[in-house]
Amino acid sequence: MSDRVHRTSFSENEVLRRELRIRSRDLFILLHDLRSYAQLNYTGFSKITKKFDKVTSSALRSTYMTETVHAASAFGEAAQNRLRKHMEAMAYAYGLAAQCTSLDDALRELKQCLREEVVWERNTVWRDMIASERMVDAVGVQSPDLQGGLQKSRRITNTQRQMLRLSLCTVVFGVAWAVPLFSGVEQQRCWAMLVYVSLLWATEALPLHVTALLVPLLTVMLGVMRSPAKSHQSLGASDASKAVFSAMFSSVIMLLLGGFALAAALSKHDIARMLASWVLSRAGSNPRTVLLANMLVATFASMWISNVAAPVLCFSLIKPILRTLPPGSTFAPCLVIGIALASNVGGMASPISSPQNIIAINTMHPAPSWFQWFAVSIPVCIMCDVCIWLLLLFVYQPNKSTPAIHQTRFTSERLSRRQIYVCIVTVVTILLWCFESQLAFVFGDMGIVAVIPLVLLFGFPTVLGKEDFNNFLWTVVMLAMGGIALGRAVESSGLLHELAGRIENIVDGMPVFSVLCVFCALILVVCTFISHTVGSLIILPIVSEVGARLPEPHSRLLVMGAALMASGAMGLPVSGFPNMNAIMLEDTLGNPYLSTMDFFKAGIPASFVAYAVVVSIGFVIMSLLGF
Repeated sequence: MSDRVHRTSFSENEVLRRELRIRSRDLFILLHDLRSYAQLNYTGFSKITKKFDKVTSSALRSTYMTETVHAASAFGEAAQNRLRKHMEAMAYAYGLAAQCTSLDDALRELKQCLREEVVWERNTVWRDMIASERMVDAVGVQSPDLQGGLQKSRRITNTQRQMLRLSLCTVVFGVAWAVPLFSGVEQQRCWAMLVYVSLLWATEALPLHVTALLVPLLTVMLGVMRSPAKSHQSLGASDASKAVFSAMFSSVIMLLLGGFALAAALSKHDIARMLASWVLSRAGSNPRTVLLANMLVATFASMWISNVAAPVLCFSLIKPILRTLPPGSTFAPCLVIGIALASNVGGMASPISSPQNIIAINTMHPAPSWFQWFAVSIPVCIMCDVCIWLLLLFVYQPNKSTPAIHQTRFTSERLSRRQIYVCIVTVVTILLWCFESQLAFVFGDMGIVAVIPLVLLFGFPTVLGKEDFNNFLWTVVMLAMGGIALGRAVESSGLLHELAGRIENIVDGMPVFSVLCVFCALILVVCTFISHTVGSLIILPIVSEVGARLPEPHSRLLVMGAALMASGAMGLPVSGFPNMNAIMLEDTLGNPYLSTMDFFKAGIPASFVAYAVVVSIGFVIMSLLGF
């Protein structure tokens, strides 16, 4: 018993000694920087006044330095003595923690740390200066008339382009309305609306969320909804509006809002950054290991804060690495595109990691539990990340141009009470989502569980406030609501039943695996060129209906496979937000890290890798789980 107590006490002392060593070292570096800053300013005042005296033939320097500069508290002898004593105190504390034999040994080790800081900063400071110069150069003066004319011309050009796209979409809508392809009136009208909305989304003639808001308006005005009774009578405008609005705000929307709340809290209170930097600090200095670590961090971050916020976080974490790379290093584009592709893969990882997963859950009956989703997605994501990592090593060969890189630093910090509170709320919410089927008698649905983090996080303004609520991605919420309304209209009109019947004739006799391969290939092509969310909104309801009509119904398997594949479409710069963010990333000289060719040689093969993993490993796991 005494030995165990002794070992526990010894380990606690080791932890405290290590924490003291890190904190005293960091404070010593900060105090040294403060002293250097004061000395630099003193030298600056001296040189400026000397230059002033030389140019103006005056004698200001001696008087100004004596009466003003020397009299300032920052440059006084008392301040310098206090600073020196504080530095000696930190050196003494460091010596105790590091068990140095003398104060001189402690100072020697601390100066070595200072030398490492100088070596690293010396390589980056010139790039920071050039970046500042670029921002200054971007500010110019132009004639107001000329500037206004240019802006007006550009505005007219953009408006004309938008009106042209809108006009073409409207013409196609008229053709789809006039050409009879279906026997039912509601089906024909809904087909025209489906074509119109799909074209508006694909061409972005209107913003995506505006097109989504157009869906309930067209649904009611065109009279596409029918009564659920066997008579299938056309619903009037009043009944149709009630039906479409009741469908739009579903439990899936609450799940989306709950995910946004968790993501906002994890980001605002630095929990996501701390966890990511802790992982990266242990990746070492080997480019191959650092690349894999960053990719896994991007995938894991996408799982909880969405694959929209995750690449932004990860790109901010790798900036110190990118700034220290030598010119022409292939590791820079390799690392940037690796994070982008891994963030796309992370869109598969959890039900809240991307909107297409929310759409899939809304389409699947019964909806999968979080545990079932993780059982499929996590092995698929890990295998995709590893295969894409090997692909990037083969394409870019980063170790040849960059044998070693600057290691990411992590300063251990004690979690605050707010951070602990956020972590507890997050873990409890995720556990409730995972065991939702067992707790259905209490909560009924995952959407009700999503209310818990909204209340607990926004109930205390110090955790999340009104501004955080206003900063939710409401455009994504509107897009999801419009997609649900479109799905309800297509189903109610009978168009979904008719389309599924025609596709069923094409895939008739095919095994489930072949049908999965066909639909995954279809959604891969579609989502490569248009938004992952839009492609899922259009295709997943059809996939679900076709799956339900198979001799052995596997609707849930086909829908989940297609939803995973939607996130795996990453072959072009426009294929998903992570790719769009990566293609816009520039170095301090204004040069982009990536070009379209990078996506051709890495993104397209990565899409095929994801396709192979989903239809192989994903299919096997979903079959074993009884999807």
